[in-house]
Amino acid sequence: MTDKAIVLSSGGIDSTTAMAIAKSKGKDIYALSFRYGQRHFIELESAKKVAKSLGAKVHKIIDIDLRQFGGSALTDDINVPKHDTTDGIKEDEIPITYVPARNTIFLSYAMAWAEVLKATSIYIGVTAVDYSGYPDCRPAFIEAFEKMANLATKIGITKETILKIETPLIYLSKADIIKTGDKLGVDYALTISCYDPNRNGKSCGRCDSCLHRIKGFKEAGIKDPTSYY
Repeated sequence: MTDKAIVLSSGGIDSTTAMAIAKSKGKDIYALSFRYGQRHFIELESAKKVAKSLGAKVHKIIDIDLRQFGGSALTDDINVPKHDTTDGIKEDEIPITYVPARNTIFLSYAMAWAEVLKATSIYIGVTAVDYSGYPDCRPAFIEAFEKMANLATKIGITKETILKIETPLIYLSKADIIKTGDKLGVDYALTISCYDPNRNGKSCGRCDSCLHRIKGFKEAGIKDPTSYY
């Protein structure tokens, strides 16, 4: 019987590459995305295209409202910081684009679905190299969540399945992530990274996420298919 894997999908480079890796390992893909009150829903259109492209068995989009809490430029009336180069990104502080507890919440939903499906893994495209300094992307957080997940579920307690949180990108640079996905045939034209795209879905090219994307494609020596405004 084929292993089932829940893959958290934002429609961006990292989650898409993680999904391609899961597929390459022969997993049945169950993609999970969230309409959580983010600034734009263009990323969800990208997530739909990615799930279809990579042959997901099911793609669920869950509605939650983190705007009720705010506290982030992605869920509140706070301007998204813009820079001209990655040199303007402060690596020693957590940026205002961090959404409080977002990955904890997303992984909890994935854990619940995994229990129902008896899936053995959850794939999440977190990285601790070229990223924005979010605390819920660190290896220590992932290890702690995995331990909790196997203590908090019926299938974990009965040992019917042991749930593994897979982080195949966690020690890769953005360039290495892009190279990995390119080898697996990922169509990055389907993805979007921008925190602040315009109404036509074009990326700003100046937010932290866009700058990491631009830098990654340049260092990978692969043409960036993104349309920037």
